[in-house]
Amino acid sequence: MKKWKTSLLGIAIWSLAASSMAAPKELDKVVTLVNDSVILQSDVNAMLQTVRINAAEQNQPLPDNALLTEQVMEKLIIETLQLQQAEQFGIRIDDTRLDQAVAEIAKERELTIPQLQQELEKSGISYSIFREQMRRDMTASEARTIQVRRRINILPQEVEMLAEQLNKQTLQTVQFNISHIQLRVEEGATKEQREETQQQAQQIVDELKNGADFANLAYSYSKGPKALQGGEWGWMRQEEMPTIFADQIKSNGKGAIIGPFRSGVGYHIIKVNDVKGLETVSVTEVNARHILIKTSVILSDDGAKRQLEKARQDILAGRQTFADEAQKLSSDPGSATNGGALGWQTPDLYVPEFKDKIETLPKGTISEPFKTVHGWHIVEVLDRRNVDRTDAAMKNRAYRILFSRKFNDEAQAWLQELRAGAYIEQLGTNDDQG
Repeated sequence: MKKWKTSLLGIAIWSLAASSMAAPKELDKVVTLVNDSVILQSDVNAMLQTVRINAAEQNQPLPDNALLTEQVMEKLIIETLQLQQAEQFGIRIDDTRLDQAVAEIAKERELTIPQLQQELEKSGISYSIFREQMRRDMTASEARTIQVRRRINILPQEVEMLAEQLNKQTLQTVQFNISHIQLRVEEGATKEQREETQQQAQQIVDELKNGADFANLAYSYSKGPKALQGGEWGWMRQEEMPTIFADQIKSNGKGAIIGPFRSGVGYHIIKVNDVKGLETVSVTEVNARHILIKTSVILSDDGAKRQLEKARQDILAGRQTFADEAQKLSSDPGSATNGGALGWQTPDLYVPEFKDKIETLPKGTISEPFKTVHGWHIVEVLDRRNVDRTDAAMKNRAYRILFSRKFNDEAQAWLQELRAGAYIEQLGTNDDQG
């Protein structure tokens, strides 16, 4: 969550407040003590200048100088308190992250970095001070996020309830084309017979997920009312479906297999053949395996790369298996014991270099050695599949809504507590920018 970005693009987008650790300027003075830090008159003047520049650009009126100075002072106090927290946590924004943030700001304003520098200069703003204020904003934001996240508790029931509400709103006009298989459990069936039917239903689901034809299986096994039509019910809105169908279908996308689930007559399996009016979410999952070798004081980059090159040649030549080499060499304890297997995952879970490799590598090919922040790898993509994630996306949306609501509330409460517990002494300010 880039809370610094919201702050930066708001009233303080070009904020010039200099670091309280900067060398005092001529005629500068301390105007406020905040615990063991100070706020200088130059900090206040710079912030006032920034606010006035922003207001002029946006044709926004400002309060009188006394109230404006009070608002600016409060912002500087809160920022200083958050920076003190960041120092306790050891938070540092390095130049690489800062450069990326500056580039993002320039891109959103449709400027190059040199053009951004020119705009700042026209406003009388030092680019170096602008960068350092961005670093301060990002640092304060990270400290705030770390502390506030600890205070937020979102229960699974809250997510489910909100996701259900969002689903109902979304599904009012959505139409589903569905097919159905029903495995009947006769009245008076024994426990063993019920369990046998359940196992058969699960076996059918497994076959469907492996690509079996739904209609053929419906003809062979279904005892449902549409069995002779290959189980197809056609297009229906949720309110038009049998209740047992409507209760199961949420925001499932095209191709989703639902079930087996039980009713009074037996076990049911539904396939969503197609959807109208619903924005579905489909992701590609990759089943891959890898071997990781980490460098150290006794193993250089070249040494790690040579080990992997030899392992790759041995595997390709059939002298070793990938699994054996992974168990022997890999520094990834989570996958090494499983022959390097990473299982089905979305590429976004991996670091950029690894993500790029598994997205572009042909299936069944072992990559050349390549490097990431974790070390040196070789990877093989075993398979790829498209998976519907519409229902998960709705729950993620519900979670983000809840998190955003609670974050804003908790952030305000945390800042108030932080300020209430701080030693703050105001020595007086002068608005020399008025």
